[in-house]
Amino acid sequence: MWNARNKTDLMIEVWEKLDCESIGAAELEAIEIVVREEYGAGAVESPMRIARLLADEGAELRHSEIMELYLARASDRPYDAALRNIIDVSDLRSTRNSIRNLENLRRKYKSEGDKDGLRHVKDISIAAKNLAAETAARESVTAEERNLNAEIAQWFTIWLQTPEIFESWVELRRQSADYREKFGDLLKRH
Repeated sequence: MWNARNKTDLMIEVWEKLDCESIGAAELEAIEIVVREEYGAGAVESPMRIARLLADEGAELRHSEIMELYLARASDRPYDAALRNIIDVSDLRSTRNSIRNLENLRRKYKSEGDKDGLRHVKDISIAAKNLAAETAARESVTAEERNLNAEIAQWFTIWLQTPEIFESWVELRRQSADYREKFGDLLKRH
């Protein structure tokens, strides 16, 4: 039934047969079903990886649906209460609050020696960073959206690399000329 010779090609082929330009939760789940049937449950990629692959092929991503699916899957674990709705990247203030909440969880899990908790916090943060970076790279969004998402991706990158200095860094960043030029009208709001 399928002509693909490998899993990556199969995911693209299923997307093409779905005949849709944008990808959200329903399309990702349909692709997962076919991959599971053809290659087994262990071969199913995360929703974020499938979405990135299809974005590279030209699909437009329905980001909120993809993030909700990712978080719903992550919340099937004992960490669901702590991680549910922790990420909000709708604006810079919400992003900063999200990173603060992630940092609180990171510190908690680190002090408890909870490696699984730390991994979940990191995975969710990387997913949010990747979605923001992907959005920033798309020519189909406005320059304002590209700037905002590039900034959000940078914030997550700094926090993931050096969480201890993030708050100091973001304060210095907000005082920079580049930041004021890009987000001057937003300074009063966050």
